[in-house]
Parts: sequence; C-alpha cells; structure tokens
Amino acid sequence: MTGTDSRAVLITGCSSGIGLCVAQGLRQRGYRVFATARKLQDVDRLNALGLESLPLDLDDSDSINWAVDEILARTGGRLYGLFNNGAYGQPGAVEDLRREVLRAQFETNVFGWLELTNRVIPAMRRQGHGRIIMNSSVLGFAAMPMRGAYTASKFAVEGLSDTLRMELADTPIHVALVEPGPIKSRFRANALPHFLNNIDIDASPHAGQYHATLIRLESEGPVVPFTLPPEAVLKKVVHALESRRPKARYYVTVPTYLFGYLRRILPVWVMDHILRRV
Repeated sequence: MTGTDSRAVLITGCSSGIGLCVAQGLRQRGYRVFATARKLQDVDRLNALGLESLPLDLDDSDSINWAVDEILARTGGRLYGLFNNGAYGQPGAVEDLRREVLRAQFETNVFGWLELTNRVIPAMRRQGHGRIIMNSSVLGFAAMPMRGAYTASKFAVEGLSDTLRMELADTPIHVALVEPGPIKSRFRANALPHFLNNIDIDASPHAGQYHATLIRLESEGPVVPFTLPPEAVLKKVVHALESRRPKARYYVTVPTYLFGYLRRILPVWVMDHILRRV
C-alpha cells in the first residue's frame, strides 16, 4: 500500500499468536512495526526475526513510559497506529476469584492498555491522525461460565473503547474494537499457570468443572469448533488501519457473529442457557 512505509504501528503482546502474526503481516505491507513483548528473551527472538522489537510490560508504568518515549524518539514523535493486544486469561468461577487475582487480570488487560493508549494519543493529536485498535473478544459482549475475570476485563475494554471513540469523534483519530472468537494461539497454554496458581481447585464447589477445564487447557490442538488462524485477525486489523471509515467493531470467527446475532434477538434466559452449554 502506498505510503505505509512511513506509518509506524506499536503492537503489544507479540511473543506469539495474534500479536506475532499481525506484526509480521503489517511489516510485509510496508508498515514500520514496533513489536513489543514482556520477556527479554521474546524481544531478542522478535529482533532475530527481523522485527523492530522492544520490551514493554503492561503491568509496569515505567516500562510503558520508556517504550513510548523510545518509539517516539525513533520516529520523530510520530505514531500512526496502536494495536492493544497483550493480555492473558484467568480461568475460574467468580466465587473463587480473590481480589488480588482479579486486580492482576485488570492490571494487564485493562489498566495497562488504558495507560499506554493515553500516552500515545497526544502524539496522534499533534500529527493530526491516528488509529487505535483494541483486541477484545467475543467475551467482551457474551459472558461465559468459568471465565469471569477475563470476561470482566474485556467488558471493561469495550466500555472504555466505546467512550473513547465518542470523545475523539471530532478528531481524525479512529478507535476500533476487534472481537475474535476461538483463534489458534497459545492462549490456553498461557492461561494454565494462572489457573493452577490462583484457583484452589479441589476446595471449590466447582471442582468437577475445573478438572474438565484442566483437560481443555492442557489440550494441544483446537478443541473449539470454528477455530481460525491468527491471520483472520490480521485481515481485520489491516482494514481498521487502512479504511477511510474504519468500523467501530470487527467480528472474527463464526461464534462471534452467531452470538452477536443471538444476543440481539433472544431473551436473556435463553441466551444464558446457550452460553452455559458452550
């Protein structure tokens, strides 16, 4: 695409899955991609892959500020796009979530995203344009059992994004949500240690369901129908970056389209019954 070579995009959570795929895909389209990751070994690996990578820990304000300052220094103060993607899922029933466990989920999935976004908006205002893309989830509008912490974080992201989009409506800065359903990634593998460390499985009234959850999290291949590769998300991110009128929401995968439709037409109790059985 003509002109993308001068457009810098910051992406979080690039160690694997969606973040890595989007970083490589945008680089191939001519964007200058800043692919960030929390662990230094992942940063080294991303640099070895030919990406311009920096450490960025969404739980650490100093890390966020350093990364933004460094990127703006390298680009002469310009940043075309931000793709907030770095996140993890904390499995567990709501009644088993301790305050500190829920706080940790929000620190990464919500507070870090908000702080990073607020750091780049001034640069976008100065340059007179910008694209902010939030990688939400089907769980950002359709709650499911045993995923309360992650669902709450994505509901929060959706609320903040909708509000920010309205607040920036009189500027050339566009805000878009991407809402994937099941995507092939390391999401389940990354959720497993949080489940084991933070949920007392055998002491819970949900112990039977938890043991089924362990089987799902430890599974190697896709266990959910309609799972798509991360390139499906890349396609939506490209549209959000390049369209003159990007959409407010981008559905990805059949379950997202299906639940989005059913949520609009079904009574709550029927929708609850469906989601409990997923």
